[in-house]
Amino acid sequence: MLLAIDVGNTNIVIGVFRDAESELLHSWRLTTLRERTADELGMLVTNLCQHHGVTPEDITGIVMASVVPPLTSTMLAMVRNYFGGTPLNVEPAVNGGMPILYDNPSEVGADRVVNGIAAYEEYGRRDERSVIVVDFGTATTFDAISAKGEYLGGVICPGPQISADALFQRAARLPRIDVRKPDRVIGRTTVESMQAGLFWGYVDMVEGLVRRMRAELGGNPVVVATGGLAVLVAPETTLIDHVETELTLRGLRIVWQRNRGA
Repeated sequence: MLLAIDVGNTNIVIGVFRDAESELLHSWRLTTLRERTADELGMLVTNLCQHHGVTPEDITGIVMASVVPPLTSTMLAMVRNYFGGTPLNVEPAVNGGMPILYDNPSEVGADRVVNGIAAYEEYGRRDERSVIVVDFGTATTFDAISAKGEYLGGVICPGPQISADALFQRAARLPRIDVRKPDRVIGRTTVESMQAGLFWGYVDMVEGLVRRMRAELGGNPVVVATGGLAVLVAPETTLIDHVETELTLRGLRIVWQRNRGA
């Protein structure tokens, strides 16, 4: 079996594939805590696997992407100690298998390139279409993949929860709220007004940036959404073509396939 690990700023997402060719069997999300030790992570991950009948001995391949440097070495140590192997740690400019046209390729987060790889293989390659990937994570990222399968670049914006927290911290009379779809745009309470601004302002931001990226790319790019808020935002716009909640894990599987010979 293949173990795929995506270390993000908010969550660590873990998935198990039957092998490098098959679909995802199980996936789990852990809260990202930079203070966790390799032993804490090892107990959590092995217990989750064993709960679904997967033992460390069943894992014959491991692939990982991390955008949290303090946890990268911790996770590598956990994998070595609890699964007895050395994972393929995705470095987009080295082993990602996708040309990166960023001015400095090493600046691109591994998750952004991995998402681009998965979306292009699923929706772009067959019809030779460019792809826009919108990842609704801690930050909201928009990534452009050419019709040739090249990573062109993208846009980085604060996620809606970051914006909500900033309002709470910087405006003395505004409460801390969760981001959710309000019943109407014109709020009749402070909380409703904040929710309307955060949610509908966020939807309009997504639509505006996707339109601008489509115009710049030309042709008819396919738009793929992933991340925690994708299922909430996607129904409110006609510009998102597909929602793939496990896009990063699927991209990690593809990178593993490309590197398994090495």
